[in-house]
Amino acid sequence: MEASCLEFALEGERLCKAGDYRSGVSSFESAIQVGTEDLQILSAIYSQLGNAYFHLQQYDKALEYHRHDLTLTRTIGDESGEAKASGNLGNTLKLLGRYDEAVVCCQRHLDITRAIYDKVGQARALYNFGNVYHAKGKSICWTGAEPGEFPEEARIALRKAAQYYEANLCLVKDLGDWAAQGRTYGNLGNTYYLLGEFETAVAAHEKRLLIAKEFGDKSAERRAHCNLGNAHIFLGQFEKAAGNYKRTLQLARLLKDRAVEAQACYSLGNTYTLLQDYDRAIDYHLKHLVIAQDLNDRVGEGRAYWSLGNAHTALGNHEQAMYFAEKHLEIAKETGDKSGEVTARMNLSDLRLVVGLKSNSNIYPNIFRNTNTNNSPSPLSYQGYSNFPGTCDSEGEEDVFPESSKNNTIKASTKLFLFHRLKSKKQKNDKSTPKDQHENRTGNSPRGLDKPASSKVFPNTDCDSHSTRYINIFRTHMRQ
Repeated sequence: MEASCLEFALEGERLCKAGDYRSGVSSFESAIQVGTEDLQILSAIYSQLGNAYFHLQQYDKALEYHRHDLTLTRTIGDESGEAKASGNLGNTLKLLGRYDEAVVCCQRHLDITRAIYDKVGQARALYNFGNVYHAKGKSICWTGAEPGEFPEEARIALRKAAQYYEANLCLVKDLGDWAAQGRTYGNLGNTYYLLGEFETAVAAHEKRLLIAKEFGDKSAERRAHCNLGNAHIFLGQFEKAAGNYKRTLQLARLLKDRAVEAQACYSLGNTYTLLQDYDRAIDYHLKHLVIAQDLNDRVGEGRAYWSLGNAHTALGNHEQAMYFAEKHLEIAKETGDKSGEVTARMNLSDLRLVVGLKSNSNIYPNIFRNTNTNNSPSPLSYQGYSNFPGTCDSEGEEDVFPESSKNNTIKASTKLFLFHRLKSKKQKNDKSTPKDQHENRTGNSPRGLDKPASSKVFPNTDCDSHSTRYINIFRTHMRQ
């Protein structure tokens, strides 16, 4: 006996729940080929197919099936289904960067749920609305500007995102939905971060952290600590930031997430540079370098070399700094990073004047050893992450290069200006300015096939902050 449409559909749902979306798509398409006269089941299949393609990042196909779902729900007068299909369309259009169309879908989602007094649906619609404006604001932000200094159009979109997230919070608190509160606090914190309202961002992320801890959500706890670290950097609270990044690192190791582990090491290295503890900064940048090499992340490797060059310059280890500047230049050329290439050439020029040598990568034995006598040396081997010590107890001191001296050193203008500026900012407790990337990972919400009219699933969608945030503060200072 041949399998029925519903049997294929239920198998597709099972496969998708297990994370096997490709096989799930195959089962759902088989269900459509068999066919059914039950339009509720067909609507649910369209919804599930759209969701599966969404997870496979085939957004055009996702759009196609969610439109089929929307048309069918309108045909059969299923207002709840129409609302959910509209929400899914909005999410998909958002990922395609079609924000104005997404807003129309979100508004339809919200209007219907209000009309039928569906508070859970209203909360989801408000959350989706916030996500669309958040994504729109971020899409305008990535132009080299820093949080709090974005174009007015971006700020307007982010303000709207915050308003919708706040409205969502009111509803999910009434509903007692703690998981939804956690997600919203995370995104709200990142929205305020982009707006430059860092204290408000900290308050939101601390609430997100409390909820994550209460429910044992280690991934959410990791994101909250990372985002708190970012905000504390802007507030000039570098010790607090270091504490957050250390916890991020611990959780990344617990979760066996090497990419996030690399990010946390990179963040810690730059935070200790801001604290002028250059030995410890070198330690974490070496850790980052090893993981970047293991992951074949050439961009990350270039950042590690660049950061190591800065720290060694601060310690007066000019030959080591030249080595890392050369490696940074090599990777900048390879990856087409024109700005990085200019920076690397400028650094090399300054350093060559300092050491009075031509660049030659063969003159650097023991290049991975930290030569500062006030601290235990880093190991020579860097083939494995575990070879590196976790901390370095000594406080790094800033090196001041006089205009002239008996050892023929001169002021390395670019690097010295960088570290003087960082020191000045720290002493004045001004807001530092690293740039953050947030990643709003939002899944669509399929209708369950065993209960065709059941509510759709919304996964955890906190924003996350990535490792580009520090490169901009250093480059900004070096250009000024």
